[in-house]
Amino acid sequence: MTSTAYSSPAADTASALRFITCGSVDDGKSTLIGRLLVDSKSVLQDQLAGVQRSGETDLALLTDGLSAEREQGITIDVAYRYFATPARKFIIGDAPGHEQYTRNMVTAASSADAAVVLVDATKLDWRSADLALLPQTRRHSLLVHLLRVPSLVFAVNKLDAVEDPALAFVHIKAALERFAKDAGIRVAATVPVSALKGWNVVTPHEGWCGYEGPSLLQWLEGLPGTPADTALPAALPVQWVEKFSSSSDTSQGRRVFWGRLGAGELQVGQSVQIFPSGQSALVAQVLDHARRPGKVSAGHSAGVVLDREVDVSRGDWILAAPETPAAAAADDFDPPEAVPVGRRDVTATVAWMDDEPLVPGRVYLALHGHRWVKAKVRRVVHHLDIHTLAEEPAANLQANAIGVVELALQEPLPLRAFTEARIQGALILVDTASHKTAAAALAH
Repeated sequence: MTSTAYSSPAADTASALRFITCGSVDDGKSTLIGRLLVDSKSVLQDQLAGVQRSGETDLALLTDGLSAEREQGITIDVAYRYFATPARKFIIGDAPGHEQYTRNMVTAASSADAAVVLVDATKLDWRSADLALLPQTRRHSLLVHLLRVPSLVFAVNKLDAVEDPALAFVHIKAALERFAKDAGIRVAATVPVSALKGWNVVTPHEGWCGYEGPSLLQWLEGLPGTPADTALPAALPVQWVEKFSSSSDTSQGRRVFWGRLGAGELQVGQSVQIFPSGQSALVAQVLDHARRPGKVSAGHSAGVVLDREVDVSRGDWILAAPETPAAAAADDFDPPEAVPVGRRDVTATVAWMDDEPLVPGRVYLALHGHRWVKAKVRRVVHHLDIHTLAEEPAANLQANAIGVVELALQEPLPLRAFTEARIQGALILVDTASHKTAAAALAH
């Protein structure tokens, strides 16, 4: 909705900020990243010499590295670049704007802390106070919101190429705020920029378009990182089982179960249960990514050794054990939580990315953590019209559509709502025949 600065002392601005640039095709995303790299002194002279065209520097070539991208002048795959300022380190993902590459944009957004959505002023009827935004601007903003990317910044680009930049910025900003309010999207800032000339990208261009706020880079330096789901019960998807069965120590299990902790914290002495077997054990050791013993929190890699031998394989989950009757409050009449029970019937919001439409009755492979199960589409609940934001009845979902579907899983999974748990609430649907990634599914 309205722009707000992140000035909270609790905001995590010490870690590197992973952000993406997205929006419609040819809005200047690659050029903007090139400008950030050049003006922050993160590009060597020989790199600049290699991106010359007709005697001028083509900033977009700093990120468009594929030969097909350079030939066609478009971004196809996500290109990652790294740079740093005295205030912070950054990891940039340059996402493609074409509809057919929406899956690449979703991949980049799923691990981003922030998104910069570019808006090309020259493509809009900027003289109109009631102008319409481009479909990809709306689609990418909605996907960023659905994927729980913490911060979204609108960068209105190419204002230097219109007759009345100040009027254009006022009208475009108002249209973006109306759209964000209707969609329930929180906007960190709306900044007028010229990626080509560098105005308001790294250094503020005071008074331009009537804007007196920080530059885009200054906004990015103050945005928070993605908060880990540390308040939830521990949940570790097992990715790799390391065996050291030659050890003579039989006081504990002789395998290390490695993975990235999706939620909560793990520490020695903690009671856990294995999904799907339901076997219980105590944590005998917790190792971090460097094999140092100690407590590990969500978002970090962990190796777990249990106090006894338990059958655990790749794809299983190590979950915090539920409360026992003894630990329940004396006046609590609700029964204690039982052994973790997975869900087989799931309602999920999906971003459909396959060229073939999603139709009820089809079976896909679903990936949850590191576990694969079959998933059948029972029905399409509705389709989201990105223009009106209305939820409309639908018999299927076409490519790049956003909608809600009901899935029936062949085996139960320890799912949580994506709104409360990013890792446990996320699924990937894969076509069983082509093996293409068909959808990102977010459990309700």
